[in-house]
Amino acid sequence: MTIKDVCKQFGISADTLRYYERVGVIPEVHRTAGGIRDYTEEDLGWVETAACFRSAGMPVDLLAEYVRLFKEGDSTIPARCELLKEAKSRILAERKKYDDALKKMEYKIKVYERAVQTGKLVWDDGACGCSCETEKE
Repeated sequence: MTIKDVCKQFGISADTLRYYERVGVIPEVHRTAGGIRDYTEEDLGWVETAACFRSAGMPVDLLAEYVRLFKEGDSTIPARCELLKEAKSRILAERKKYDDALKKMEYKIKVYERAVQTGKLVWDDGACGCSCETEKE
C-alpha cells in the first residue's frame, strides 16, 4: 500500500507518517526494490496503533519506547505492559478532566433551560456534581 493510501485510510499526513518512522513511533516500513515505502499489513497495524494512541494523547516518546521494547523481543513483555499501564493512567486522568467539564456544562445547560422556562436564573449551590470548583456566574 502506498503512503498516499495509508494517509487516506488513517487520516494523517505523509509528513506525520515519515516522522513516526524517523523517530521510532512505527518500525521501519517495508520498501520496494526502488526504495519507495510499501506498507504491509504488519506496517498498517503499527500505523493504526500509533494513530489510535496519539489521538488519545499518548506522547511520542512513550510510543517510540514501546516500539523499541517490542523490537527487543519477548523478554521486554513486562516492561511493555508497565509502559501501557502508565499510558492508560495518563489517559484516564485526561478523561476525568473532560468528564468533569462535561458535568459542569450539563449542569449549566440545565440551569439555563430552567431559566428559559421560568424567566428566572437560579444557581443551585454545589449542584454541579463535578470535582472542579462550582461557581456561580
